[in-house]
Amino acid sequence: MSYLGLDIGTSGCKAVIFEQDGTLLSSSFREYLLKTPHPGWSELDSGEVIDSCFRVIRGAVKGSAGSPVKAMGISSQGEAFTPVGKDGEIFANAMVSSDNRAEKNLNDLCELFGRERLYHITGHTASPIFTLFKLIWLKENSPEIWSRSNAFYCFEELIHLKLGIEPAISWPLAGRTMLFDIIRHSWSKEILNEIDLSEKNLARPLQSGAIAGIIPDEIAAGLGLGSGVKVVTGGHDQTVGVLGAGIIEPGSAMYATGTVDCFCPALSEFRQSEELYSEELYSGNLCCYDFPLPETYTTVAYSLAGGNILKWFRDEFGQKEIDEAEKSGKDPYTILVDNLPKEPTGLLALPYFTPSGTPYFDTTTRGAVTGLRLSTTRYEFMKSLLEGVAYEMRLNLELMEGSGMVINEFVATGGGAKSAKWTQLKSDILNKPRLPVLKKQAALELPCLHAVLIREKIFQC
Repeated sequence: MSYLGLDIGTSGCKAVIFEQDGTLLSSSFREYLLKTPHPGWSELDSGEVIDSCFRVIRGAVKGSAGSPVKAMGISSQGEAFTPVGKDGEIFANAMVSSDNRAEKNLNDLCELFGRERLYHITGHTASPIFTLFKLIWLKENSPEIWSRSNAFYCFEELIHLKLGIEPAISWPLAGRTMLFDIIRHSWSKEILNEIDLSEKNLARPLQSGAIAGIIPDEIAAGLGLGSGVKVVTGGHDQTVGVLGAGIIEPGSAMYATGTVDCFCPALSEFRQSEELYSEELYSGNLCCYDFPLPETYTTVAYSLAGGNILKWFRDEFGQKEIDEAEKSGKDPYTILVDNLPKEPTGLLALPYFTPSGTPYFDTTTRGAVTGLRLSTTRYEFMKSLLEGVAYEMRLNLELMEGSGMVINEFVATGGGAKSAKWTQLKSDILNKPRLPVLKKQAALELPCLHAVLIREKIFQC
């Protein structure tokens, strides 16, 4: 028996199949393009994403040596949603986290509720990255799509729909919408009423590790799966990646480098209530929402510029490395990072090539690199970008520790964890011991395992 984890990211999706003991059997990855049709807009073609997900599932199943998949789970990027019709037709692209077109829709709702009130209900400070404000933008600017839409689904629920089961959203992912009451673990009727939305327009919230449904045989067969495959709720990719990295107690945190750079710890005592309200948390835009384990919460501190800034450099300035990679079979990112200068660059990079993440939530800031000379090389310029992101994350670490969180070590995950040089650069700037990197496949694969092994509930099915 084996288990399949599907991770739906911003730049691509990945399916991984494991034996029950954690042995990796196969994996498949597919990249898709982020669309930026207007300044401030960042979208994914939801149909393309679903098609890519189905392709990587088929690819992983084909390479799994015939071991029958018992169950699968999904981890998903946060915030992005797709409007769908009664028959599941997709009406618009998904606005991803870095899409800031809803900036102008913040004030009215914040004036109605009060920013602190919104924080106490949802565990998040108001920002245009969240689903709530993107929905308001859609309602005001695309009323035809709004009125035709039967439901609005994040990618976890959208893949459920396309797999033929009743869509369900995990508590951690629901928390990223700013529509979810994190104390009552239900959609906030107060907020939904104000934007003329019903719980019927959203997926049913379930705790991570719950069985959402069983894939119908006809759909399963088309994916190469057998009969009776269960689908288990996973959650927001960052939080469930923490569980996959083996972080289950306070004191450790995940440092994930994917499209964004992100810190995420497990916090058993960090709860959102009037009594535990912290001005430091609120002013630092540090959120509080469900961790995949029961009775456990988490926070997320992040830079929206992370691995995507290296991808930008590769695409714009790395043709030499791309050509070399095609000839040698190496990864172009590996070639780029292997050429990083040993010493600090002497350059100062403001890594705001996207809107900033925590603590500023600034959608208008711009990136910059200062200290350039005629002697500056491409690799120095590239390293300055990575240094800039790492300094941004150090600021976030200082805010987290200043809020009372104890973080003694990090576990590096994501694509950036493949590079010892990049990982060491981060460790030096954070002034922490070198970040432990998960061994073997874990740094890349275990974050997908979380969704099918959460609380070991799947083994009891």
